[in-house]
This record gives sequence, C-alpha cells and structure tokens, in this order.
Amino acid sequence: MTTTKKDWSTATSVRSSGVLNRRSIALATTATATAMSVLLATPSFAQDAASEGAKSDSGDILVIGTRRTDRSSTNSASPVDVIGTQELSTQAASNLLDVIKNIVPSLYVPANAISDASSFVRSPSLRGLPADNVLVMIGGKRLNRSALVQVYSGGDTGLGYGSQGADISSIPSIAINNLQVLRDGATAQYGSDAIAGVMNYGIRSENHGIEVQGRYGQYFRYGDGKSYQIAANAGFGLGERAFINVSGEFYDDGQTSRGVTRPTAVAYEKNNPSSAAQLPFYPLPAQIWGNSPSRGWKILFNSELELSDTAKFYVIGNAARSKTSESFNYRASATAFLDPSGTTLHATRQPGDIVLCPRSFLNYNPVAGADVNGCATIQDPYFLSLYPAGFTPIFVGVVTQLWGVAGIKGAFGELTYDLSVSSSRNTLDLSMYNSLTTAFSPNNPASAAPYNGPSQTRFDFGRQAQKETNASLDLTYPVEVGFAKPVTLSAGFEYRKETYQLTVSDFQAYAQGGASGYGGVSPAQAGTWSQNNVAVYAGAETDILPNWTVGIAGRYEHYNTFGAATVGKINTRFEFIPGYAIRATFGTGFHAPSPGQQHNSTLTTNFIAGQAIQTGTFPVDSPISRLYGAKPLTPEKSTNFGVGFTAEPARGLTFTIDYYNIKVRDKIFISQAFPVADALHPDGTITAADILANPVLSAVGVGGQVGYFTNGLSTRTQGVDVVATYATNALGGKLNLSLAYNHTNNKVIKANANVISGAQITNIDNLAPHDVVHLTASYSNGPFSLTARENYYGSWVNATDYGNTAGNAGANGGPLQHFGDKATTDLDLTYKVSDQMAITVGANNLFNTFPDRLNKNSTPIFPVVGGSADGQVFPRNGGPFGLSGGLWYARIKINY
Repeated sequence: MTTTKKDWSTATSVRSSGVLNRRSIALATTATATAMSVLLATPSFAQDAASEGAKSDSGDILVIGTRRTDRSSTNSASPVDVIGTQELSTQAASNLLDVIKNIVPSLYVPANAISDASSFVRSPSLRGLPADNVLVMIGGKRLNRSALVQVYSGGDTGLGYGSQGADISSIPSIAINNLQVLRDGATAQYGSDAIAGVMNYGIRSENHGIEVQGRYGQYFRYGDGKSYQIAANAGFGLGERAFINVSGEFYDDGQTSRGVTRPTAVAYEKNNPSSAAQLPFYPLPAQIWGNSPSRGWKILFNSELELSDTAKFYVIGNAARSKTSESFNYRASATAFLDPSGTTLHATRQPGDIVLCPRSFLNYNPVAGADVNGCATIQDPYFLSLYPAGFTPIFVGVVTQLWGVAGIKGAFGELTYDLSVSSSRNTLDLSMYNSLTTAFSPNNPASAAPYNGPSQTRFDFGRQAQKETNASLDLTYPVEVGFAKPVTLSAGFEYRKETYQLTVSDFQAYAQGGASGYGGVSPAQAGTWSQNNVAVYAGAETDILPNWTVGIAGRYEHYNTFGAATVGKINTRFEFIPGYAIRATFGTGFHAPSPGQQHNSTLTTNFIAGQAIQTGTFPVDSPISRLYGAKPLTPEKSTNFGVGFTAEPARGLTFTIDYYNIKVRDKIFISQAFPVADALHPDGTITAADILANPVLSAVGVGGQVGYFTNGLSTRTQGVDVVATYATNALGGKLNLSLAYNHTNNKVIKANANVISGAQITNIDNLAPHDVVHLTASYSNGPFSLTARENYYGSWVNATDYGNTAGNAGANGGPLQHFGDKATTDLDLTYKVSDQMAITVGANNLFNTFPDRLNKNSTPIFPVVGGSADGQVFPRNGGPFGLSGGLWYARIKINY
C-alpha cells in the first residue's frame, strides 16, 4: 500500500481547528460510505445468510456501562466494543498491550526502546488520555494501579507523563473470554479513573476441559527477537455447585536491535582492534535501540460456589512476575574525529573535523582542564581502568503482581446484590549492572571517607510498591412504573485505600547523584504514604417507550486528602425506526492524584541533544520543587459529552458512529525541566552558583535539571469512532468483516507557560496519530480459517525528543520532523488437524514496515554509521506500531 506524508512547516499547523481535518473527513467519509454500502446494498442477502447460521457476537450481554442485564453492545445507550477470543487469539504477542493495540484503534501504545522504568511498565493512552484516566477491570472488578509512576521525560510517555495506571500485561491472554471497551466517561458509575472510559476483561468460567498453546516467533530483520510462549487453561467442576478455572502463561521475548553503533564505538574499535570485543554487545551496536529482552509468568483463576439457588460465592485471583533488562546509553571512552560531512572517520584530528568527545570520567588526563581536542577530562584513571572500552549500563526491572477479590452475589427476590472485597500489591524492583558511580574511587584521599573506596558496578535501587484494598456493595432493584420496561434502580457503596511505598537504595546508588544512569532513593526520600476514600452512588435506567432508553447516575466521593467530589451522568438512546437509533451521553468526572503522584521522587540520566543530563523529578512539597514554583496537587475535573448513530438492519450486520468530546481541567502532568535556559543558564542546567545559593540542589548537581508534578494545563479531546461488522456465509464457509476507525484530536486549551513547555504541548496534541483504521476479514471453511487485517496509522510528531523547547522546529534546526502515515498488514492462517489440535502460522506487519528514519532536522546524522551520534536510526518511541519491523510466528493449540 502506497502512503504519503503531509508536509507541515510547524507543529501548530498539525492541530486542526475543528474535530476533523481534511484527511480525517476523507477517512471518516470513506469508512462510513464503505460501511453504509454494505448496509444498504443487499439486506435481503444478509438476512438469508444469517438465517443459515452465520452469527455476529455484537449482541453479547454487557456488564459495563449499564446496571441492567438485558443490554447488548448494539442497544446500549453508551458506545461499547465487545472483542471476542477469536480476534484476540490472532495476535502473536506476550504483552496484552501489544495484543489490544492492533485491535482497538483509539489505544496508543509506545515501543519504549530506552525509557528508564517506563520500559518495564509501558504508558498506553486511550483516546489521547493517559492510562490513569482509564478504569481497568477484571470480571467487573477494579484492577489495581502499577507501582510505577511515569516520570520518564521522553516521547514514550508524552501522553501519560506523570500518570500511574493499571498494568494489564499481568493478565494472561488465554484467560480472557472477551474484552469490553466502554468508550464513554463513566466516573459517576465507577469512580475515579474512568474519565476516558472502561476496559473490562471478561474471564473464562468453563468447569471442564484443558487447553494448551505453544507459540514461537521471531522478527524478519536479522532473525532476532526470538519469542517463546507456553499457555494453558483448565476448568474443573467441584461437585455440581462449584468450579475453578485456571489460566497460566510463561513467555520469553528476545532482544531486537534496530540502531547502529556510535561513531565513538567505531573509533575505539579501529584504534584498539585487539580489545574491540570489550565493547558492550560487540559486534552489535554498543547500545541497543529496540525491544528489551523480557521473560516472566502469569496466572489468573476464576472460581464460584453456589451457596443456594440464588446466591454464589466467588473468588478471582491474578499473580504475575516479569523481568526485563534494558540497555542504557553507551558511555564512550574514545574520541571520534569525523570530516565535516560526517562521512569519514579519521584516526587523528584534521582541520574542520567534527569532534565527538568521550565521557569526561573516562577521559583520563593527568593535566587538569580540557584536552587538546577540547574535551573535558578527569585526573583519576580509576574509572577508565574499570571500563577501558567504555560501558553501557543495563537497567533491570522486576515487576510482581498479586491481586485477588472475593465476594458474594445473588438475589433476594428482585433485589440483586454483589458484595466484594479485593486486595492487591504491585511492586517494581530496580537494579543495574555494568555501571559505576564517580563519587567513589580508591584514589580519593582518606579524608573523603566513605568516598575513598572502590565504586560498585552493580546497584540496587530499592523497591516501589503500590498496595490497594477495595470493598464495594452494588445493588439493583426493578420498579414497575408503567413504562415499557421497569425502572432499574441501582445504588452502591465503595471504600478504597491505596498505599504507595519507596524503599531505600544501596548507599552508593543514591550518594552524590547515584550511579551513572540512575539515582536511587535516599532515606530522606523513602517512605510510605496512604490515601483512602469512600463513595456512594445511585442510578436509574429504563425504557420509557419500547424504542426510547434513558439512564441517569450520580456519585459522591470523599477523599481524606482532597475533600469531596460530586459527579453525574445521563444517557439516552432513541430507535426512530426498527434497527436504527441515535444515542447521546453527557457526564462529569474527576481523577484524584494518587499517593504515588504526590510523593514519587526519581533521579535519572537523560540524554538531551547527545549530552548526559542528570534529571530529578520531585514531589510538589519538596524544597527543590517549591524553589521552582510547585503548588499542591488538586484533582482533575472533566466534562464529557457524545452523540452517536447505530444501525442493525439485519442479523449479523451492525454499524455505529460516535462523536465524543472530553474536556479535562487541571490535568496532572510533570513540568518542563528547570532551570529554563536564560542568560544565567545558557544550557538550561543547574550551575555552581545555583547550588551555592540553594544547597538543596546539590541532590541533583551541577549540569542537572529539575521537574515536578503539576496541574499546569487543561485539554480538550474530541473525535469520532466508526465501527462496522458484518457476518455472513460465503463460498461454503463463514465470513466476518469488521471496520474500526478512530479520529482523535487532542488540544491543550490552557497551559501555564512558566511550567509546561511548547514541546510538551506539541506532543500532547500530535504524538499519537489523529487517524487509525483497522480493517479485518476472517474466513473459515472446514478445517481452515484465515484472518487478514490491514492497519492504517496517520502521521505524527515527537517534539520532546526531536524538537526544540518551543515545539515548533527540529532539535537540530529546520522544520520539526513529521513521521509519515503508514500501513501494516497482519495475516493468521489456522489448520484444524482434528477436534483436539490446530496449527497456526502467521505474521504481524507482514511487509516489514518501519517508521520513517530520523532526518537531519531531528538530530545530526552521520553517514559513516548511518545514524545519529547515539546510534538512532528510527524514532526511539517507535510510533504507533513500533520500530522492530515484521514478526512471523507458528502456534499449536491442543484441547482435551
């Protein structure tokens, strides 16, 4: 498929003045026309075919968005997508985020090549809003947050900077019966975190049978990224009144490398051929731009015991553990000399050469001051003796998840109840090897104790932990008042307590800035902080007329830290002729700052324009944050409304189009880096004079930067979702077609210019493509089944990594780079050997599509290596489909 790029001269021109720009209008019109042509062309054929056995799953009974038990995705007053196991199973990925992003067009998930702890728990976005604006549920019960607060400052977290959402990667895919995505604000119904919507994972409940799956895959390019996955599900009946269903998964995903080695690493290899093997990852690039190697296991179980004919006791549990090792940036020990075009590497410096310096602590010179090449030096040879060829720190994250819920549900006559209690704990243990700290050296004088000992090369940065306890009671009762259907009254109570914890790191891991690459947690930063809230809600839903549905809900919630919030929602659906309806929703919402957002403290090394910058993110109540104007956090507040049209003209044929508008005020984010560049801070970093005037800045150090959490901006997100499905019999088999199109337009409508940078605003507006389309065709006939999917992604930008501070030009001058629109193709072919066995082969990104390469406006490109000074070839965040290219796989499935 041939695609083209838009040529916009500035970032502001990307922002459309209305909900749709010209391309969006064309895509929406095409999607709508395609769907409508199917709807109107041959309705009699569709009716006949459906009567012969073809069936759509669009009528699945819903458990989100409504308290009624007679609602489906087609007659719901709020837009809901129901995604079945067949569609989920065609994705070859261990991480559930990667499975769903190829199916739900409004879900954006970055690749996270090198993004600190955000590579261990990625930061997705639904409809342009962060993960903690999306409520995640398992079996209708709230899933806990991850322990990680997203403090990495690059484009990988541009839409979720400062967020703390749930980590769905802990859920084994084989455990899922279906995924229900409520594309509507639902804070009034479910509480904080449901501003953008709700994702509920329906889980399997079979009481018999065993299913085992095995998958192997690897990427086309270089044959790297080898991936292994073994998963199983088993159901057991425990007498006639009880069952337990257990799912488990083990996976091992290998590393991919899509960068090139640095010119400084090439210089070391040429100057020291006998010790070139000491270069990190040799003969691969000295640092890795690609997927980080990861392995782990996941378990989920679902169980029920019938206490009586009208009451059930249930227990659901989830446990998971993953370990990921991430390459950081290479610390060079050699100087590279390049001709002015960057094409030729010289052994010695020539007039006019570009000079790429080694890290100062690896550039030993007995004479103080810069060397003859103008590079900073150190007078202590100790650090070079540790790593003569330089080094690449390896950052390791171990994520552990425990979540469980127990409850009783049933009915007393027509009154239904669901009483449950859940408890959870998510932890992230951080460590690093192949590094050092320049604060410690045996060459330091005895008077410098304890800094006169050797540096560690391995560091333990301690643990981040998130604990939650939830208790809830949900009630419904139908009241007959003479309408077409009874009024379903609903009410409930919820108590929630969350606790965030930071534990102390190794002494060397935090002393005087910590290790090269990451700073640990000092005793002053460590601690445990809690927050609790209580909530009550009430609602009513009914069909006033057979063709007119109305619902209303209200919620009062009180936090011990922020006070109270009252929110509400109303929705309606009117079927003006059989099979055709309009629907609308309006609601208000809120999102309270989590204890993690209020107390997280992180020190890390960012590379900005090739320079290592020690960057600290601090709580709003810290002296450092207050120095730069931090204020206490307050809850986000939202207003959302939407209107849509639905059509179901024949069995197996559905079409929906929904417009949405979500305004979020006082959005929780992380500020731009301080100090801002000015006459006293020409490079925008802390100076010795700053530390002398404010000694608290010594925790960051000279040349460092500071950021903090803030409510410094407000946003408006509006867009359109188009979904069409068609199921029929064709050519002796069953054919299912689906079209899912999303247009999202994020816009920052208010920002504190002293706190939020232009580059951050540009990324909020344009980091995710405005337009995404997934067109899927599934065909089955006898033992064969085939699924083909075409994915289209609109263009996008990444101003924080490849732009100036204002966000309107490239970091290296010239226009800001716009990464062009692309299309990818997925294919999945299954042969059913017998009733018990099926074999599948397939490919994701069949034609090996990559995002655009970086251009010279984004960063200096050196032809001698074919990439940037740090080895980048493709954008580090990978865009909407990643930077590793195509993946082929084979899978076997056995049922007993």
